[in-house]
Amino acid sequence: MEHFNRKQFGTKHFNTKLSTRDQGRLRELVCKYRYLLLQAYWLLYLPWFAYLENTVTNHFHVIHMELDDAIPFLSVFCIPYFLWFGYVAIAFIYTYLHDKQEYVRTCVFLFTGMTIFLLVSTVYPNGHYMRSNVILGNGVFDNLVRWLWATDTATNLFPSIHVFNSIGAHIALMRSENLRDRKGIKLASFTLMCSIILATVFIKQHSVFDVMTALLMALVLYPIAYGKAPENAIERLRAYRQARRLRRKYKDVQW
Repeated sequence: MEHFNRKQFGTKHFNTKLSTRDQGRLRELVCKYRYLLLQAYWLLYLPWFAYLENTVTNHFHVIHMELDDAIPFLSVFCIPYFLWFGYVAIAFIYTYLHDKQEYVRTCVFLFTGMTIFLLVSTVYPNGHYMRSNVILGNGVFDNLVRWLWATDTATNLFPSIHVFNSIGAHIALMRSENLRDRKGIKLASFTLMCSIILATVFIKQHSVFDVMTALLMALVLYPIAYGKAPENAIERLRAYRQARRLRRKYKDVQW
């Protein structure tokens, strides 16, 4: 094998250090897309959730209320249940594009609730057996539910993230200044949110208890995420960043 030394091959080929210009471009890139870094939370959530799904299978605390037995199984509600994924994504994307402050609040609200859910499921493994009483047919909706049940176990239930995140998505869209006069969009969002919440119990994904605890968690976290504390924190962060920019700009000025 042919060997090269630094003198023979050229110093510039061995220099892995970024130039001042490249460092500046990197800082600008990070600064421009810094809010997107909040989505790195999924790197924590998804592996943790997958771990719970794979480990909480047989031994868990059974979640059940008498009201669960009175609720019929309606496979058609799998449609709003699946729409949840797009609904939450739209809330993130819309607030990111139109109101960064609301985007940050949405992330704080949703990610805090999701973390609480993971902690609860870890220290208190839980699940239900309501699916055992359901006989699925061969219709389109029944087949969709059959596929859903095969991929999403009846464990790790409360607080229901489907319910909690639906509430969070609706709050994000309702608070948007751009949508203040868009009553049609607000009504559609409210209808979808309610449909998703109903879907969790109609297709036997969750107990009423899971819905109630998700609603309670939303009530508790709303003033935390949307109150004065986050707003003041954001303002302090802006002031700190502005001060840093001024210090860098005038660092060589003699006062």
